[in-house]
Amino acid sequence: MKILVTGYTGQLGYDVVREGLNRGLNMIGVGSKDLDITDSTAVTHYIEEVKPNAIIHCAAYTAVDKAEDDRENCWNVNVEGGRNLSQAAKDIDAKFMYISTDYVFNGEGEDSFTENDKPNPIGYYGLTKFEGEKVIQSLLSEWFIVRISWVYGLNGNNFVKTMLRLAETRDELNVVGDQVGSPTYTFDLSRLLIDMIQTNKYGVYHASNDGFCSWAEFAQEIFRQAGKQVKVNSISTEEYPTRAVRPKNSRMSKQKLIDNGFEPLPRWQDSLNHYLEQLLNEVK
Repeated sequence: MKILVTGYTGQLGYDVVREGLNRGLNMIGVGSKDLDITDSTAVTHYIEEVKPNAIIHCAAYTAVDKAEDDRENCWNVNVEGGRNLSQAAKDIDAKFMYISTDYVFNGEGEDSFTENDKPNPIGYYGLTKFEGEKVIQSLLSEWFIVRISWVYGLNGNNFVKTMLRLAETRDELNVVGDQVGSPTYTFDLSRLLIDMIQTNKYGVYHASNDGFCSWAEFAQEIFRQAGKQVKVNSISTEEYPTRAVRPKNSRMSKQKLIDNGFEPLPRWQDSLNHYLEQLLNEVK
């Protein structure tokens, strides 16, 4: 099976390609320097030339705060990029998987959002990802849409690396404690995506590590596992203002994964432990 992965230079795309290669699949990873997904002609020509059996579309404009002002670029990447790639996939009859986000929901309440709940984004980034979902559904009769949250991996910057870096010079930190979700290790997620793309179990899925925590609780667990003596002060969203509004509730139900026979991702605490071990090995 030949699988094209966009966003190869990012955290998730990198791990998806690596996981596929480990399984002996023919993986092709592209970054923005290899292919401008906002250029429909370039995308059409590239896909016709490569002729993948499937496309896993990980590339996205993810600068949540910047997106509020840089709207044209955000729209072009997250909506038009998805349109161009899904149309090209349709033209060659390739499977298509669109990676979406918990930001398509408004973050209200304390219940877990299900795959059938109606998205209602509160920020521009979330809006573009929801519009991207709708474009894919309008163009294709069969598709995978996988909503993910709070990702971290070996390739690139993330919350875990930021906390570890701050721990080198700080013994006390203020971290938001009223936004709740599921930290998700890209190593675990990539295994699921490769499993999924080799099936015909199409539809919308939520995929994240098992369990929920706040950012403050996540930080505390990072320091505990890494053996760092850093005091974490849990603060409110209002005490840490950002350009874009963040959803306070990013809990997502993963029941559909289970119903369709996919193996749920491990507990987030266990995956964090695995990740920290991998980071230490890289340093060595």
